[in-house]
Amino acid sequence: MYPQKPNNLTNRLNLCKILAIAGFTLFIFFMYVSHYPVLPNSISSDCLSSLKKTFDLPSSPQQVSATDITQLVFAISGSVKAWRDRRSYFREWWRPNVTRGYIFFDKKPTPDLLPWPSELPPYRISENTTKFDVYLRHVKPNVIRIVRTILEAHREGDKDVRWYVMGDDDTVFFVDNLVELLRRYDHTKYYYIGGVSECVKSNFDFSFEMAFGGAGFALSYPLVEALVDNLDACIGIYPFYYVSDQILSACIADLGVPLTPERGFHQIDLVHDISGYLSAHPQAPLISLHHLDIAFPIFPGINRHTSVAHLMNAAKFDQSRLLQQTVCYHKEKNWAFSIASGYSIYIYEQYIPRSILRRPFETFTPWSLKRHPPDYMFNTRLLVPDDPCETPHVFFFHSIKRLGNDNNTTDEIVMTYIRSMQRRLPPCSSNHSADYISRIEVYSPASKLSFVENRGECCDVLDVDDSRTAKVKIRACQKSEIMA
Repeated sequence: MYPQKPNNLTNRLNLCKILAIAGFTLFIFFMYVSHYPVLPNSISSDCLSSLKKTFDLPSSPQQVSATDITQLVFAISGSVKAWRDRRSYFREWWRPNVTRGYIFFDKKPTPDLLPWPSELPPYRISENTTKFDVYLRHVKPNVIRIVRTILEAHREGDKDVRWYVMGDDDTVFFVDNLVELLRRYDHTKYYYIGGVSECVKSNFDFSFEMAFGGAGFALSYPLVEALVDNLDACIGIYPFYYVSDQILSACIADLGVPLTPERGFHQIDLVHDISGYLSAHPQAPLISLHHLDIAFPIFPGINRHTSVAHLMNAAKFDQSRLLQQTVCYHKEKNWAFSIASGYSIYIYEQYIPRSILRRPFETFTPWSLKRHPPDYMFNTRLLVPDDPCETPHVFFFHSIKRLGNDNNTTDEIVMTYIRSMQRRLPPCSSNHSADYISRIEVYSPASKLSFVENRGECCDVLDVDDSRTAKVKIRACQKSEIMA
C-alpha cells in the first residue's frame, strides 16, 4: 500500500501554523526593538526601519520634556510715557538672559530712556495701524495696536516656543508659578488661559469669558499660529469693541476656543487698600498682579515700588506658597491665626473657621465709581473696627531666611512678621489679649507647595506664652484634619 498523500486542507493548516508562529515571533522581536533601541552593531538600523514600515508596527512613544521658562515668550504692551514710572515693576520679575520676550511701545523711547538697558528685553515700536481700513471706523482706533501685539511677537520667529504670555508694562508676573501652571496643560493643543476681573461690573461691561490683559494671559503656540492667520480680518469684524482684550477674546472664541480660567491671574480692578484681598488669596498659585500703581502701597510705611520689591524678596525664597492662606488655632488662648505666606498674618481673639476666614476683608473699593451690588466676583467680610472679637491684630512680612540641618542642607524656611500697629481695643474675652505679641516667626518646608492634591496646608502654634514672639509651623494636613 502506498502512503497517503497529505490533502490540501492539511497543507493549509500547517502553513497557517508556521505563519502564526513566525508572525508572533516577529511581533515580540519588534516590541523589544521599540522599547530597547540599543542593539548590536551587526543589526542594520536601515533593515529594522524597513521591516517596521512593512509590518506597520507602532513606534515607542517619545518622552515630552516638561515646559521650562525658556519656552515662554512674553509679549508686553507698553507706553513710552508710562514706562518711566513702571519700569521698576518690570525689573522685579524679569530675569535677564533667562526670560524671553519683547516690549512693544507706541513710539520710539525718548532720549532719557536710552541707551536701552541690556538687562531688559528688547523693545519694538508697534507697526503703524493707521493704514488699516478698520482704523477710521473703529470706536477706539488706538487699541488696534495693542491687539496686534501677539501678531508682531509671533513674527519675531523665536524657536522652541510653547506659550506666548501677554501682559501690560505694569503687570508683575511670578514666573516660577506661571511655568508650573503651564506644565499642567498640553502645549500642543489650543489653550487660552487667564483670569477675569475681580469686579462684576467690569466683567459685565466686557465679558465674563475674557482674560483681562493687565492680569496677563497665556496662549499656546498652536492657538497663536491659527490666530495670527486671521487676526487683521477679525479686527475688522469688531470695530465697536473698546478694549483690546475684548477684540482678541472674540477672535479666539471665533476659532472655537474658550477661556480656561485660572484664579491666580489678578487684574486688581480694586482701589485704595487691597491688603484685605491679598490676605485671603484663593487656593491657587499666584501668577500675576496688576494696577499696583493705582492701589495704595501693599505694605505700610513704604512706597509702591519698594513694596513690590519687598514682596518679590519673599517670592525669591518660596514663590509656590506666596499669599497662600494657612489657618490654625491656639486652644488655650482661644486664638485663630490666618497666615498669607510672605505677606501678612491676622490673629483673632476667638475661633473663626477657615470657611469664614477665606473671605477677604473689604478694605478696598471697586474700580468703578458706579456701584451696583454685588460688586465683586467673590464673597467679602465687612470690617467691624470697634468689635475686639472680629477685628484682628495685623502683622506684615518683614524678613526671610533659610535654615539648615546638621548636614548643612536646607530643609526649612523661616519668615518673620512684624506688628503693623496696636489694635487699641479691649480683649475679646477674659485675659486672652494678643496685644503683647509684636513679632511672629513662621517655619515652613523648603520644598515647593504642590497644588495637585487640591488641598491647602495646616499649621501648629508652637509658642505664644514666654515672649513677645509667637512661633508657628506650617505642615501637611492630616487625612481628616479640619481647619475649624
